[in-house]
Order: sequence, then C-alpha cells, then structure tokens
Amino acid sequence: MPASILPLIEAAALWPARGALIGLDLGTKTIGVAVSDPDRKLATGIETIQRKAFTADAARLLALAGERQVVGFILGLPINMDASEGPRAQSTRAFARNFSKLTELAIGLWDERLSTVAVERELIGMDMSRAKRAKVIDEHAAIFILQGALDRLATLRKATGED
Repeated sequence: MPASILPLIEAAALWPARGALIGLDLGTKTIGVAVSDPDRKLATGIETIQRKAFTADAARLLALAGERQVVGFILGLPINMDASEGPRAQSTRAFARNFSKLTELAIGLWDERLSTVAVERELIGMDMSRAKRAKVIDEHAAIFILQGALDRLATLRKATGED
C-alpha cells in the first residue's frame, strides 16, 4: 500500500511518537537530505544527492531511511509567497506521489517558503564563498526545512500537553 502524503500535522499523526524523520529539499539538480534524532529535537544534514533518475534517487533515499531507521519523511513544499503553487510545488507533489509507491512511511509536506533564501543569507553571513555555498546549500536547506517542521511539531505537543 502506498504511503500517505499529507500536510505535516496530519502526517505526524501517522508516525510513532519516537523515531527519526528525514527531511528533503528537492532541487532540480540535487536533493538535500537531513535527518532528525529519534526524539525529533535536532535536524542534522547527511548528504546532498546529485539527481540522476527517479529510481536511483529514490533508492538512495530509501537506503538512507533504512540505515537510520526513520519512521517518516518530510518534504519541503515550495509554495509561492501568495500561497499559490507553481511548477516547483507541482514537481514536489509528483515526486511525493511516485515516492509514496515505494514506501509505507507517511510523507509530510512542509511549507518551505524562503528556506533557501534564509540559508543563503546565513552562509553569506558566515563569509562562505559562492563555490562553497553551492556545494552545501541544498543540504542546509534540508536542515532548515526539517528543523522548522520539528519545531512546529514540538510546539503542538506542548500545546496539547503531550510533552
């Protein structure tokens, strides 16, 4: 049975209370990958996948998920500033639909507006060269996306008294 693809909060209801999550920043040429700790407090970058074919990209993501015993995926959904969805968001949804056929782990979609911009500013603030930024930007964007989602989930747990 294919995995569910839902907004973050709805997907979180399908994940066990503990277990690592993988966060993805889907670019046209690369996929930034981050993982959380099992308690979902901290996101850490693990790699940037150079995109080849969907099958190879998905196989690598599933291998990482297996190695790290993750219980779900979070995909950054690049929504436009006016809350509409353009070609990049449609591409992300298509990737999620195809990927969901290969896993039973629920996929949460998280609004990633401005994540790459925020990461770029942070890296520039660290005086990182353009060449070095290009190598790490997608992985750092994945960290930013995953950490934002983890923080949102933690806020919800506190509000409902689960924490």
